[in-house]
Amino acid sequence: MIAGIPLWAIVLDYVLGVIMWTLIGRFGMRLFLPEDSKFFFSRFFIRVTDPLLRLFKPITPGFLIPAIVPLYVAWFFYMVRFYLMPWVLGYSVMGMLSFPLEGQIAQGLYYLMRLLTGQ
Repeated sequence: MIAGIPLWAIVLDYVLGVIMWTLIGRFGMRLFLPEDSKFFFSRFFIRVTDPLLRLFKPITPGFLIPAIVPLYVAWFFYMVRFYLMPWVLGYSVMGMLSFPLEGQIAQGLYYLMRLLTGQ
């Protein structure tokens, strides 16, 4: 457990976080690459996120341009992680960088920067 958070909540947060960041990555790639790009990262992001976009299609507004749809779907995963998860665990809103996935990444970056700067 990380700071008293049950293991199932950490695993669920990691899964939701990876899905959310993959959708954001697809949005970011779409800013620089066309949808039919042969770049392997682009094809990976499209292949992995297409099922989610199809799943959320009934609640996706028709006025959104296709490039923004992954960001819209990622927003749902963010909302679940920021509001529903703390509520299920009995907490109030946890605050910035309190997600286990991003917290672990931030700690890793902090440790790496300390190693690189010799502190």
